[in-house]
Amino acid sequence: MALTGASTSVVDMSSDTTGLVIAKGTTAERNAISSPQAGMIRNNTETDKVEVYNGANWRNLVEAGNATPPLIVDYLVVAGGGGGGGTDGGGGAGGLRTSYGSTSGGGSSAESSLNLTVGTNYTVTVGAGGTGGLYASSVKSTNGTNSTFDTITSIGGGAGATYFKNNANGPNTYSTANPAMGSGGGGNNHSSYLQAGGLGTSGQGYAGGNAVISGNSGGGGGAAAPGQSGSGYGYQSPIGYGGDGGAGLAVQITGTNTYYAGGGGGAGNVSATAGTGGIGGGGNGSLNTATSNGGAGAANTGGGGGGGPYTSGYYGGAGGSGVVILRYPDAYTINFQTGVGFISSTATLSATSEKVTTITAGSGTITFV
Repeated sequence: MALTGASTSVVDMSSDTTGLVIAKGTTAERNAISSPQAGMIRNNTETDKVEVYNGANWRNLVEAGNATPPLIVDYLVVAGGGGGGGTDGGGGAGGLRTSYGSTSGGGSSAESSLNLTVGTNYTVTVGAGGTGGLYASSVKSTNGTNSTFDTITSIGGGAGATYFKNNANGPNTYSTANPAMGSGGGGNNHSSYLQAGGLGTSGQGYAGGNAVISGNSGGGGGAAAPGQSGSGYGYQSPIGYGGDGGAGLAVQITGTNTYYAGGGGGAGNVSATAGTGGIGGGGNGSLNTATSNGGAGAANTGGGGGGGPYTSGYYGGAGGSGVVILRYPDAYTINFQTGVGFISSTATLSATSEKVTTITAGSGTITFV
């Protein structure tokens, strides 16, 4: 191979039968370079890609020049969780839909990534958690609200049933109808109004647990499993157990295995055991003798609220708010266009040359540029 000067280049290293071997190493070794210079290139032996430093970040060589990778966006969209019932059922988790790193909620296969267009407005809404019900009053627990991204809608979690306000999935007083929500709320435990748990939506979440005898109540459904039914003896017995909330689903879209959309635990009777919230942000249920509210679902998980106590003045737990997480090539940036209340953060995954934007509140439109 000749190494000569040339009028149109700094160095001419042309050869017909050999190739150029450049610096190479792992991602950790690359990150240990103390002062990388713009234009520096190397071969990443972990990703098997040639990288170039653009003065701020390392990018795959194809992304550094005029060629731009397609705008393929993965998503996790979790709706707000349902509120826990007053002395009764746990709230259902918010519906969960994802295209990344897991099966989707409710037992369906993971969904397809979205092929989007630069400069187009895409709608984003982060759903709110439902409110908890109040024992023996007109204050009913409420469903969580939907979260959306473009064509993807995840349905809010169902409310847990409330004593004397029997609404396992909505505002239907004394109704046995259970319209499908993201995940179903747990059933009512009062002797006169025993009720099955609310239904979930296929591909988003599971049904809530049943109240099978007075004195116990069902847990709310989760994204990966149904809520457990109550168990034990009746209303006057100290051993009526609240059902546990259904488990949420683990998704790795942020680069970390994180659980979302756990159901709320149902209330337990007297000295028995209250239901435990499902992994993924579900709130714990209360004992009927407690002087505290049911546990709230964790924020930005879509967790359902725990069932409240059989005690005047205390509520079921509020459902956890939802979240929208987007993963896309780091050649692009998200601009927030219209709307109110957006709260977001963006991280760069240097190992894969991708960005992850987590939107924890707000509603409006975004564009990719």
